[in-house]
Amino acid sequence: MTKKQRALLAVETLKTEYPEAICSLNADNEFELLIATRLSAQCTDARVNLVTPALFAKYKTLEDYANADLADVENLIRSCGFFRTKAKDIIGMAQAIIDRFDGKLPDTIEELTTLPGVGRKTANLICGDVFGKPAVVADTHLIRISNLLGLVQTKDPAKVEKELKAILPPEESNDFCHRCVFHGRAVCISGRPKCENCCMRDFCKSVKK
Repeated sequence: MTKKQRALLAVETLKTEYPEAICSLNADNEFELLIATRLSAQCTDARVNLVTPALFAKYKTLEDYANADLADVENLIRSCGFFRTKAKDIIGMAQAIIDRFDGKLPDTIEELTTLPGVGRKTANLICGDVFGKPAVVADTHLIRISNLLGLVQTKDPAKVEKELKAILPPEESNDFCHRCVFHGRAVCISGRPKCENCCMRDFCKSVKK
């Protein structure tokens, strides 16, 4: 079985197991999703979803964030970790979008990654979830599961993204990433995978070993 064949099998199997492929971060608009994704770095989505309601209630527009008091934003997001850097990035993102992109969130990886604090993982999520473009969000779950399945043999996020883009159907790639997150939390748990309950056990290279 080739990597591409294994990838297609994984896509269809996870689609059956997790028909709802959605981002687990709560947001009502594209900029809120960008903020939530930035906050999720080295922090759980569950924690981010506890923090963002108060932040989103106080700051509602790009202009609100661009003119926000740094200390106030820091206080609101403190429990997410690295709150000083994240607060600075949130304000900087809003200012950059207003100053360089006429107040509109850019829709390419290249442009998004020019925003403060935005790496390829965040940029891919925005391109996929907001703009409906093919995307590979190389988070810890995707990296771990792709390696276990035998789709990649690297833990480098950029390499995982590039290699998966070559074997995943473009129209399925974004949803596949979300489903890997669900599977990684429920079954293929880091350090204690429930292989006996895994829907992909029949073709997972790690199980066969």
